[in-house]
Amino acid sequence: MASSSSTPFYCFALAISFVLLVANPSMATTRKLSALVEQDPLVLKYHKGELLKGNLTVNLIWYGKFTPIQRSILIDFIQSLSPSRTLISPSVSSWWKTTEKYKTGSSKIVLGKQIIDEKYRFGKSLKNVHIVYLASQLKMQNSINVVFTAKDVAVEGFCMSKCGSHGSASIGKMKDSKKFAYIWVGNPETQCAGQCAWPFHQPIYGPQSPPLVSPNADVGVDGMVINLATVLAGTVTNPFKNGFFQGPATAPLEAVSACTGIFGKGAYPGYAGEVLTDKVTGASFNARGLNGRKYLLPAMWDPKTSTCLTLV
Repeated sequence: MASSSSTPFYCFALAISFVLLVANPSMATTRKLSALVEQDPLVLKYHKGELLKGNLTVNLIWYGKFTPIQRSILIDFIQSLSPSRTLISPSVSSWWKTTEKYKTGSSKIVLGKQIIDEKYRFGKSLKNVHIVYLASQLKMQNSINVVFTAKDVAVEGFCMSKCGSHGSASIGKMKDSKKFAYIWVGNPETQCAGQCAWPFHQPIYGPQSPPLVSPNADVGVDGMVINLATVLAGTVTNPFKNGFFQGPATAPLEAVSACTGIFGKGAYPGYAGEVLTDKVTGASFNARGLNGRKYLLPAMWDPKTSTCLTLV
């Protein structure tokens, strides 16, 4: 069964050479495409399920054409989550460290293998079942397999209700089937930058404010970083629909999606909050990464204070 905070459920099974692959693109909320509203005190309840802790390999599937620079922006972000050296504060790694407060133990991210598919083997219009199949092509044990789709690839539900998703799938025969976690994030540059690359693009609805300058000079990919951060945090804290979330398991608010639209102190609908500005480029950011990278990362719910924690 598939679910999303803003999409209908999907139920499907894919049989491949006597291997059963049942997908569950659940928790799939990414950044919700809805305006912020006043809410009661925010509490994400723990539902006694498994969290992803320890050493986790993140494998990448690049579907469609990405430039080397675009790939490096996303790879540098992933490698900045659990770096071998201390980064200048505020950093990507200090943002990720908040996930350690969800029960105990860290989720150490290591970059794994990559597949580059520039031939569009399933065409340029993908269903959820295609995403799951692509994600199943790499190692699954102690891994999170991430599918990135290029700006000219349409994905079921993309732009209409989601900017990316995370879920789980079972592979193997019924008795011996094992679950694995996967993520999908699309490049919204030409399809819906106003929805999935805000605040680097003028929003298509709601309060209007001037867009911020993206820190890596790529509105689409910098938007992908925000969406990847959202679903990656959701994956390790609620991988199988029974971790930390608020609301129904089929449409949950998770670690970052519960804090949608907040990037700095004083944020409100249409305003990302107080963030840092690069003195040379004028770009907005709130986290530093490897190789001199700068990123704008969303707030994450802090279990210790029950508030949305920002880096600045």
